[in-house]
Amino acid sequence: LPNQQSVYYTSEEDGYAHLYVYHIPSKSMRQLTRGNYVVRNVEASADGKFLYYKANSTHPGIYEIFRVEVSSGEVAQLTALGGVNDYSLPIDQNNLLITHSSALHPPELWIQPLAGTQAARQVTQTVSAEFLQLPWVAPDFVTIPSRAGHSIHARLYLPPGHAPTVEHPAVIFIHGAGYLQNAHQGWSSYFREFMFHSLLAHHGYVVLDMDYRGSAGYGRDWRTAIYRQMGHPEVEDLEDGLLWLNQQYGVARDRVGIYGGSYGGFLTMMGLFRRPGVFACGAALRPVTDWAHYNHGYTSNILNTPSIDPEAYQRSSPIEWAAGLEDPLLICHGMVDDNVFFKDTARLAQRLIELKKTNWEVAIYPIEAHGFREPSSWYDEYRRIFELFERHLK
Repeated sequence: LPNQQSVYYTSEEDGYAHLYVYHIPSKSMRQLTRGNYVVRNVEASADGKFLYYKANSTHPGIYEIFRVEVSSGEVAQLTALGGVNDYSLPIDQNNLLITHSSALHPPELWIQPLAGTQAARQVTQTVSAEFLQLPWVAPDFVTIPSRAGHSIHARLYLPPGHAPTVEHPAVIFIHGAGYLQNAHQGWSSYFREFMFHSLLAHHGYVVLDMDYRGSAGYGRDWRTAIYRQMGHPEVEDLEDGLLWLNQQYGVARDRVGIYGGSYGGFLTMMGLFRRPGVFACGAALRPVTDWAHYNHGYTSNILNTPSIDPEAYQRSSPIEWAAGLEDPLLICHGMVDDNVFFKDTARLAQRLIELKKTNWEVAIYPIEAHGFREPSSWYDEYRRIFELFERHLK
């Protein structure tokens, strides 16, 4: 802080990321925020009197902007827009610049007055009327009970005019990145998948997008539940989602497919390999198949290192479970992937050949990296996923 006497930091000491101030001369620490929510994007005001941050204290999927007075610890909520909000430090003495989005509307800029009770006002309108008029399916935000005694937050897309008496097929989308939150109420970074889920819903599918254990936004214990056992708690959560869909929405238990990319591709394989017969089919996109070959800077925090903890790597790598494959599997991977190397798919393909598995296929994208760039590649990938579901879920 500007007084050169104190430093601020965030810590998960009490189970959630909260804001603390440490006073250097007295060697004393004060906790400024507390509760079952997470604090992110902390910035100090120019004079050091206030710390600004965003937090999901009102609902795990809603991020509003707050500030706390360092001296008193008094917290003030600055926005009440719902959805997901981010901010830039005050553009003048009186206003905060906000980036606001909702599940159906990409981010726009808003101005939030800092004094009084004035409402925020929108200052940009960048989304075309044509986009807004398209028949996007708005997700419901739901909580699913789990066998572990927790509530799993998720987005649920229902077919327009959904009737509980009709037995629908379903798709469970598995987000990537591991430590990521996607069941928030803002515009998703998975915007292509949002569009695809609207298409699936219009074709009669129920779509569930879950923040399984290991996802961000729900505190330390939720995020670290996968320690030394990647692909185990998460698959339990996916299966609990399937059972919930069957009980609450009449989804046929034998007509549920799964798909996802990167970490989501890894979990798709773990679901099919470790729980054969539970999921009717799956599409694994750019998947990790052997964690021993992935970036150790990421993996070592969860599984330690292969030399120290080989059991954790064996337990967590799909290639070690490949003999369990019984249900149809589509694998899609770019050959110049610089994150999850293509050799992961090549090695798994060889293992499936050696195991004499027949119900799998690989789509190779010669010029694509981890995130595709060519529209033709995106189209081809989603066409294959859609056709997989049409063949095996209907």
